Amino acid sequence: MSLVIPKPAEWPTDELEPFELELFGEGPERRYRRMRPEVEAMPWDDFDASVYEEDVLLMARGAWTRAAFQEHRTAAATLLSLRAMVEARAPLDLIGFATRFPQDELVHVELCARMAGALGGGTNILHRPQELIRDPLSSLSPLMRAADIVVRLYCVGEAVSIPLLRGAWHAAKHPLPKAILGTIVRDEAAHGTFGFWFLDWALPLLSPGERAELANSAERAIAPIEQLWHEIAQGAAPQPDSEAHPLGWMHSDTYLEMAHAAMQSQVLTPLRDRAIPVRSL
Repeated sequence: MSLVIPKPAEWPTDELEPFELELFGEGPERRYRRMRPEVEAMPWDDFDASVYEEDVLLMARGAWTRAAFQEHRTAAATLLSLRAMVEARAPLDLIGFATRFPQDELVHVELCARMAGALGGGTNILHRPQELIRDPLSSLSPLMRAADIVVRLYCVGEAVSIPLLRGAWHAAKHPLPKAILGTIVRDEAAHGTFGFWFLDWALPLLSPGERAELANSAERAIAPIEQLWHEIAQGAAPQPDSEAHPLGWMHSDTYLEMAHAAMQSQVLTPLRDRAIPVRSL
């Protein structure tokens, strides 16, 4: 499969590559399917894109393609977090539990990409592969490198997404996107709680200054999320009542209300309860 989305005009095209995906097939695919049979079990044959208007399809294709790309980025981040935790000598059960997360994210990549395909094909994304994620600073201790990526990835990004994904799942009407979102919600529930398990182990080993630095890490991860929400609020347009929408046509005001509540309950409060002094945002 191939997915390729429009670049911002200011990006130099000679440094960018298209976001494209493929399957090797044969033995690796057979083993992968045995590991995660839910992908093939989706009701792919029950979806008929021809019943939807072109503007609805284009919006949905773009959203599912962007979702595939975001899950691809998250897969890279989960792998980085595993290396950081190994280097920090985190508890083996914590690391072992987290080893499934990259596979979860790759399954989500395929599900989102195939949904875009079912809608008529992916839209264009150009990106810099070497800039998928931001590495923790090399000057940090191994423990702080692990804590930095865990806070940004799990305690902020994954934690805030869970209620939003659950809301999208409830809103979805068609069986195919509902089944896809249901699978993602089930996987992400574990991702969102993992970061705080890690912190419950790591925080007694950190100084107050290091906890303050983790608050900065959280704020750096929160800032672009809240900027996105601001842009949604500023440019929100009425949305049609259509089951083709990738997020179940959650209206912008509903989405934003849910998003701000999730940030407070799933991110800011748990961090502050652990003496990580995140500023009010």
